[in-house]
Amino acid sequence: MLKVAILDDYARVALDVADWSPLDGIAELTVFDRHLSEDEAATLLQPFEVLCTVRERMALPRTLIERLPNLKLITIIGMGLANLDMQAATDHGVLVVHTDFTRPAFANIASATPELTWGLMIATVRHMSFEGHRMREGGWQATTGIILAGRTLGLLGLGRIGKRMAQYAHAFDMPVIAWSQNLTEEAAAASGATRVEKDELFRRSDVLSIHVQLSERTRGLVTARELALMKPESYLINTSRGPIVDEAALIDVLRHRRIAGAGLDVFDREPPVPDHPYRNMDNVTVTPHLGYTTIETLAAFYGDMPEAIAAFATGNPVRVINKEALAR
Repeated sequence: MLKVAILDDYARVALDVADWSPLDGIAELTVFDRHLSEDEAATLLQPFEVLCTVRERMALPRTLIERLPNLKLITIIGMGLANLDMQAATDHGVLVVHTDFTRPAFANIASATPELTWGLMIATVRHMSFEGHRMREGGWQATTGIILAGRTLGLLGLGRIGKRMAQYAHAFDMPVIAWSQNLTEEAAAASGATRVEKDELFRRSDVLSIHVQLSERTRGLVTARELALMKPESYLINTSRGPIVDEAALIDVLRHRRIAGAGLDVFDREPPVPDHPYRNMDNVTVTPHLGYTTIETLAAFYGDMPEAIAAFATGNPVRVINKEALAR
């Protein structure tokens, strides 16, 4: 019996949204519903041969892989995992297998993050988190929000999610401007946006929403310099990845009210420490990386993991990324 660990299943939905019956008599499943530190993981995951991951919730650096002598297989969502040391996995003969994005389940999940982003935007500019907290404490209205119609939405990135954001913006009567390193005027226009230069994006946006993928090119893309260009009455929304924005710089501008506020679904370290400044700032609306966490999305993510594990168990692994590990 293979020992399989399903990691970071915070809402405990993995066993319900996928059909794990192909593993009956083959594998023993254990669900971890909280985030494990590296030292905890090194101890608790010792017996397991298979780790099932969800995006970047669990970091798998070399220092952890080396402490898991029984590990043989890691399943990941997509073709890569930014916080997985692929070379370390290969060096230790650990196969890494990816999701099958051709499955029909993936066809209908493109709206998950844009919908969350739009909800977070509205919650931020109308101070819903702050006012909701006051209500629970017995208080009543203390702030005023803004109307989005007529205000400029700036999109840092106009890929799959950014394009959907532009569509939603038109329904709200918001003009859209956009910038990314490779964005052309023609591509922006085709999505109903106007391409501007990076500095102009930060200067003109009433709400600036981030939709670029985290990479070496985008890590730290938004620094104190860019934030200083924003209007005092503007808002920043980030549902992409925390390290795209210089966290210390953003905390500074929020503390000194140099921008009106921020809506954040992603953070440098996830989960943030309990006393993180974002948790206690009245001009910040935070959510715990909910962008992709819908029933439909998680069903797609977990859906082909049983097949991949069963194939590995029979000696015929599928969708292997690091094929060099097969020879180890």
